Amino acid sequence: MVYLTFDDGPSPVTAKVLDILKREGVKATFFVLGNGAKSHPEVISDIWEQGHAIGNHSYDHNYHELYSGFTRFWNQIKKTEEIIRGITGTRPQLIRAPGGTFGHFDDTYFYLLKQAGYIVTDWTVDSGDSKRRGVPAAEIIKDAVPNTTSSRVILLMHDGGGHEESAKALPQIIARYKEAGYTFGVLDNQVKPVQFRVSSSNAGSEGAKPSAAWIASNITANSALFAVGKPLVLEVGKQETKLKPGEYRIEQGQYMVPMRAVIERLGGTANWEAGIRSGKATLNGRSFLADVNNKELTFNGVNGEVSVRKGKVEMIGGVIWISLRDLLEIVEHPPLATTVTSDERRVKAD
Repeated sequence: MVYLTFDDGPSPVTAKVLDILKREGVKATFFVLGNGAKSHPEVISDIWEQGHAIGNHSYDHNYHELYSGFTRFWNQIKKTEEIIRGITGTRPQLIRAPGGTFGHFDDTYFYLLKQAGYIVTDWTVDSGDSKRRGVPAAEIIKDAVPNTTSSRVILLMHDGGGHEESAKALPQIIARYKEAGYTFGVLDNQVKPVQFRVSSSNAGSEGAKPSAAWIASNITANSALFAVGKPLVLEVGKQETKLKPGEYRIEQGQYMVPMRAVIERLGGTANWEAGIRSGKATLNGRSFLADVNNKELTFNGVNGEVSVRKGKVEMIGGVIWISLRDLLEIVEHPPLATTVTSDERRVKAD
């Protein structure tokens, strides 16, 4: 299994990476910076809605700030977390330390982040695309695929500004791993994280440890934010897709889902019509508009006439959320059964 990971975005390079991943049918994990996410929320929406994973890479990548004390690191993580939550509606549980944990984390960082419910992950293979400015694609490819003997590869790449060569190298990197028989996945709480050891210079460091009172008021309650939930499986005709906990909500007994993400994962298309503040979606030949301002859904009825119905439509951080029932009924896949087991929630549609 290969886990492609990209640090330091979003930037104009991110769009190129997303296009390549979509063309290759590969998912990846993006560790994003809060300041970039704040400036380019539309890119974060694209990453999330295309089914990739999003991790937290701090707010501004400032080593001096991040590694001068745990509380400063924590503040950047929480600031970025709220920005991402505002865009996607979910909190990133994954964290990658800028520069990696070796030489930066002491035992306090590792312990408190784990207690707070976060998953810190480093990498197994470094593509070398950030070892100096302008590393050529050929060199990145060579370092990114040093061998094909490992059963698991967590590959470090970058999609920040100036990393056009990384995007240029990506198709060949994917091709080489595919030729070797690897499949691709995204990092989540089910994947055992890779964590570098604490360096001798950081071992036993207690100089910047927060007070017991601070830990009690910040760390203890935070873990509840990542309580394990059940995935929601959508079985629509011959298509099936899964929404992870946090990728859907339950409001007044109804499932609320991100419209674009669900439509695209089921093989349809969706886009934002800025002029009319509506989302336009097409699935199995059925098109509709989701009007955010008026909370209305417009579509063609069974006889071809234009129909309008009130629906649960809302915008959260640039993402349109819609009632799953409304969505399925409009595209003529009405829900047939809803089940809940110890492992999952499932909606089966016609």
